[in-house]
Amino acid sequence: MSPPFITSISTYISHMDASVRRCGMLVAEEVARKAGKKLDFGEWDGDTEGRDWCRSLRDLVKERDVDFDLAEDSDDDDAPSEEAAPKTESPPLNKVPPKATKSTSRKPVIKELYDSDDSLTGYASEPSSSRSPSPAPSELDEIEKDPTLRVGQKKVPRPVYLSQLGEMVRPTGGLKSDIEEGEVTRIEVALDAAEELIRRKRNYGTELEENAVNLVYGFVGLQNNFDLEDFDQKRQAALNALVACCPRKSAPAIIEEFFKNQYSTDQRYAMLNALALGARELASLPIPLSSALQPSNASKIAFASKRLPPSLHDRYITEGDQPNALAPVQNLLEGISSEAIDKGREATANKVPEFVRERQLRIRPQAKVTEVRSGMMSGRLPPSSQTTMVPETKFTDVAAEHFICPLINRFWVFLRDEQTREARTAHQSVLHQYRGAGTGLILNVVVLSHYLATLAVLVHASRNAKEWLAIIAPESLELAVMLGTRRLLEGEGENEDGDEGEVEIKISPGAAEPEPQTKEKGKGKEAAVLTTSLELALIVLDGAVDLDGGKSLSLEHTTLVLAVGEWASGVLSRLEKGARVLGGGGVQEIKLKRAAAGVVLKADEVASRWRRSMISAV
Repeated sequence: MSPPFITSISTYISHMDASVRRCGMLVAEEVARKAGKKLDFGEWDGDTEGRDWCRSLRDLVKERDVDFDLAEDSDDDDAPSEEAAPKTESPPLNKVPPKATKSTSRKPVIKELYDSDDSLTGYASEPSSSRSPSPAPSELDEIEKDPTLRVGQKKVPRPVYLSQLGEMVRPTGGLKSDIEEGEVTRIEVALDAAEELIRRKRNYGTELEENAVNLVYGFVGLQNNFDLEDFDQKRQAALNALVACCPRKSAPAIIEEFFKNQYSTDQRYAMLNALALGARELASLPIPLSSALQPSNASKIAFASKRLPPSLHDRYITEGDQPNALAPVQNLLEGISSEAIDKGREATANKVPEFVRERQLRIRPQAKVTEVRSGMMSGRLPPSSQTTMVPETKFTDVAAEHFICPLINRFWVFLRDEQTREARTAHQSVLHQYRGAGTGLILNVVVLSHYLATLAVLVHASRNAKEWLAIIAPESLELAVMLGTRRLLEGEGENEDGDEGEVEIKISPGAAEPEPQTKEKGKGKEAAVLTTSLELALIVLDGAVDLDGGKSLSLEHTTLVLAVGEWASGVLSRLEKGARVLGGGGVQEIKLKRAAAGVVLKADEVASRWRRSMISAV
């Protein structure tokens, strides 16, 4: 009843060659006989059209190959040949040699198996397996590419329009069985063609704007259910292209989806990475090139005995081998905060005459002789600069309206809803109380720290926007102070081991510096959230100093600037006294101290310039 078997038999029987047709009839009859059925095509008499070959083959398959005695048969064949060898004579030339007699088929000799009852006599070993050896990988590839063996599989064409791409990643019509049949191939083809097709349609009418939101929903909701190779990298590249090519539609849609409780931590990371990397591409800022699609080049110079073959070595690349591909936003934030801290050191060094003279002697570049070309004399730009295309949409035009303000305002609404839900279930038992900071949710430490890091990258990229001093800087600074000082939810900061001996790092803005207190369970601030909050405040203060010396931020938001300075100084003083923070230690503790010190220096720099005006404003 096997369909492939029935199809193959019908193919043989319908063949134009009579011998091939007889072969198919023979196979069908023998298989039916082995299965206990009766099938007889007839017309087996005679010697034409392969009938004699079929009869001899039918005699061979009646007995098993393992029962044939090869040694006995070879002895019987060799004996008459040796006796007849000396008697052979060449026939006379005038005589015609006799006709060769027809060779009769010899029936196989069945060997009787020896059965011994003696327990001391060992049994003969079983014969080796009659199975054919396994095919090589090259043979498997050829079999897979053979079109005659892929009859039942439908080839999925590459999408040409964005509507086709959206239908592949987010099907909306058809039967469920038809959708699930080729789902693996459909998703794989869509991921391979997504980034290239989206970037190609960037300046091609309104097709991208009409399909951008649907594509965001489709790629954000994708999950690697079939263990596809490079799934996360290709999905991230598609989301980055959507944000960079259509920011007015894609960015608000991603932000709305981020604050829904139906996504995993991996999907939330992909959304935040797309916002940060797409914004830096719009702002023409350097991004980790091809970090999401190519492995680290450090493994290419490794010693040969320390590496696997290339195809296997790429599969076992560890997290430390490609940090940019796994955490691009954290790496960007670390570079931005380091630049802000180093800038403060240079500003301090420029105030001391001895340091200024020493620095000029070491860093002042020597005069060099440069070649003057004819193109430079005529005032023409080099060819590379002439062919560079300026993106139509600048990040400074869409930063406040479509990126930063929706991200901050939507967080406040989400936090209010979570606190309300916790308050409604506070009177119930612990088993039935709602917790908004569970694993995989937005207020979890992992996702919340990544959210703050993404916001810091966006604030840095939008520094030249016209709304930066009036809206972006104060809103971001207020969010950083709140997340770094206030307790968000009831279950925030709970330890798995129930350790209650850690010191709580919590400073209320505007209050005097209290003594270190023993932390109650569930009231500590995680080191990762505290560090990213300080780094966000550092980036805001550094941008304010670069734009107007901190004037607008100091005079219009005096209380906020003073609160940031007190908060950072309080955190730094407690860390110097040996206070412990939840999730701290190691590299995280070093980053926390450095961020706190940077915020203290920046806040002091802003306050020293506008202290008199700030006092009168207060």
